[in-house]
Amino acid sequence: MANPNGKKRELIEGKSALIVIDIQQSTFVKKEVRSIDHMPDYAERMARTRTVIDKAREVGIPVIFIQEIHRADLIDFGRELDGDEDVHCLDSNPETEIAKEVLGFRKDDYLIQKRRYSAFYGTDLEILLKGLKAETLILTGGLTDVCVHYTYVDAHQGDYFCRVIENCVGGSSLEAHNASLRAMEYLQTGAVRQMDQVLQAMEAQR
Repeated sequence: MANPNGKKRELIEGKSALIVIDIQQSTFVKKEVRSIDHMPDYAERMARTRTVIDKAREVGIPVIFIQEIHRADLIDFGRELDGDEDVHCLDSNPETEIAKEVLGFRKDDYLIQKRRYSAFYGTDLEILLKGLKAETLILTGGLTDVCVHYTYVDAHQGDYFCRVIENCVGGSSLEAHNASLRAMEYLQTGAVRQMDQVLQAMEAQR
């Protein structure tokens, strides 16, 4: 049941930042066997983020790209390979690069490299966000049920307003995708939005 005393929030509260999570070259390489499961239409969902990136640039909202990357000797995987995921995102593999052409990545863009699911864990993302004076984080990318979810939770616990663009994120399965979105919406009412809603809110920031 929704909190009857909860305060209704705007989609964008204060200054915002667009967080593009783990949309890397491997997303757009067709393989018979993948090291990580993806829901149907995953690549299409990731590519759709380009529209949001372009709008953010147009209205002056900072874009922060997150890249999962691991050392080729596997030393920094920790417990990550104890579940369903196989070896992935090695620094020796060109497919680990950000999908620069698809996303319109620029040399002067903000880039955060991470070795765990959350973009906050062991990175300087928090320092960057404080410098940008961001209050609302708009999340896109994958996986909905892994890196997006854990980044969202850490952002929530850091008192950021969190928004997830439902049709610009994708999970390991449709079931996992939907379950994670419900969990995120539970933490912040109105967190899960569609791309057209976010584009309208961005336009209002001019």
